[in-house]
Amino acid sequence: MALVPVPAWTDEQMALFFDSTVKAALSYGLTSIHDAATTPAMIAFMKKRWTDTHEYWGSEISRLINYGKHGRMTVRSIKFYTDGALGSWGAALLEPYSDKLDTTGIMRSTPKALANFGRTVLERWVASRVIEGKSIGGTVKANVTECRPRIEHAQIMTIDDLWQMKRLGVIPSVQPMRATSDMWYIKLAPNRIKGAYAYKTLLRGSPHHVLPLGSDFPVEGVNPLLGFYAAVSRLSVDGTSPHGEQGWYASEALSRAEALKGMSLDAAPVVF
Repeated sequence: MALVPVPAWTDEQMALFFDSTVKAALSYGLTSIHDAATTPAMIAFMKKRWTDTHEYWGSEISRLINYGKHGRMTVRSIKFYTDGALGSWGAALLEPYSDKLDTTGIMRSTPKALANFGRTVLERWVASRVIEGKSIGGTVKANVTECRPRIEHAQIMTIDDLWQMKRLGVIPSVQPMRATSDMWYIKLAPNRIKGAYAYKTLLRGSPHHVLPLGSDFPVEGVNPLLGFYAAVSRLSVDGTSPHGEQGWYASEALSRAEALKGMSLDAAPVVF
């Protein structure tokens, strides 16, 4: 069986997806969306969507589509995919899966390639900041530390990794609904489950006590209340879990204040 290339989306298809996504977000009161899987074609399309609404936005068009920090659209994050999904045994583990001992998952890139990629991105980012007027002398270190590297889907970590992230200044980013979706089929040995979906532990060890909470939409629902409930209860929407009504590993549940902060104040700075 041969792999068939997936045709590129047409403008009509992107318009349909774009409009339905915006309407769904607005229906729940969301005013901004983070998307770390946007292609150049999609970016060009979104710029065109604002241009097409000139009668509504008028002279504000130039400002609205500005890529800078004062615009409605920013293009800054770079996402590097490293492994696959947990349910299909694609997530790369350090040891074999407890229910599939012949595999440790799939690494989509080698450690060397990942290191080279990160180094290249950092060097080019610092260079661009210097070009923008930052002096080299005393600000190169500041420029480097202004980068906010994060691990997206920081779901299955070793205990050592949790504290190593704090030392390196790496921000963990999680999606609470992934915990309550995965808890029904995740099979890890007791010594490994301690670092899985460990949101309270991640928050304690995170640089500056920051733990951004996302939705993983469209894999999960866009309604932020679903993620909020999952974060504080560690329960499915029907109030159940493999550990009963107290929640799945309830000690890793966040407080309401922590969950709200994670979905707002903590989520904002990771897009710098």
